[in-house]
Amino acid sequence: MSRWCVMVALMALMAMSVVARAEDYPTRDVTVLVPFAPGGGTDLLARSWAQILEKKYGKTFIIENRPGGGTTLAATVTANATPDGYTLMQGTSGTMAMNPTIFKHLSYEPLKTLVPVSLVAGVPFVLTVNPALPVHSVADLVALAKKRDAEGKPLTYGSGGVGAFHHLCAELFSSLTGIQMTHVPYRGSAPATLALISGQVDVLFVDLGPMLPQIRAGKARVLGITSDRPFPTAPDIKPLAEVGLPSWPNTVAWQMLLAPGGTPKPILEKLNKDVNAAVHAPEMTAPLEKLGMIGLGDKSLQQLDAYVESETVRWAKVIEKANLAGTQ
Repeated sequence: MSRWCVMVALMALMAMSVVARAEDYPTRDVTVLVPFAPGGGTDLLARSWAQILEKKYGKTFIIENRPGGGTTLAATVTANATPDGYTLMQGTSGTMAMNPTIFKHLSYEPLKTLVPVSLVAGVPFVLTVNPALPVHSVADLVALAKKRDAEGKPLTYGSGGVGAFHHLCAELFSSLTGIQMTHVPYRGSAPATLALISGQVDVLFVDLGPMLPQIRAGKARVLGITSDRPFPTAPDIKPLAEVGLPSWPNTVAWQMLLAPGGTPKPILEKLNKDVNAAVHAPEMTAPLEKLGMIGLGDKSLQQLDAYVESETVRWAKVIEKANLAGTQ
């Protein structure tokens, strides 16, 4: 009986210690891994919310860029880090919901060795075409694609790489409309955008932020946005579901703060609360709009797990239908 009491007392002390650590967290600088090069949307987003948390906590959030492997390099480092809240990662929908189907073997496990902390932002994409293409609507694009395919001269669409969000959006579009186009992958959004503008490819799904100036300058023609509502700074660009493709679902690439599996729940809950609040801080409005992102920060830890599971199932269907499962 006395041994049982000692065990209970030790467990209680351990629980109190974890809570105390969460209340004091962070007591030193925090490293946030970004799976892309400096200057991109994911990098700038992480730096924006990190600055708010630095003011709140009085500690530095060190942004460390670890590009490579379709975000798997940074994800692996994070998953293998000490689970104490001092190593985090600004992950993406690719990291958590797409890579598990695309890759034959992952060196991390979403929701196990790598867990969600906060759904920070969504990135709506726009469907664009080269202005020289005789296309001004979704219906025009579908009709031309079918005509060109029948002639043996299919339309081409660009992407930021095989399995990238640009690629999967185009595959989803083709599946819903019954058209066939030829995929031309590039090494990132920037060269894919240049390819569309120069006429090397006909069609491109791309994130709104960097493409909006090209659209306004008449260098690209936009047919619709992938989200279920217009973007605040571009209210004239209507959702695809409203401009000819009613079956199109609300589709955004999302940005999610991640932590190593096993990080104490009180620390995860504190970060969840504070990062969610940071996303809605007034000083985040301008950076988010400039990046073409929708601030989210609207889910609890429990809701995040369910969200990742549902998104994984959703994109697995697209990936498998496109014959991309296990190709990397």
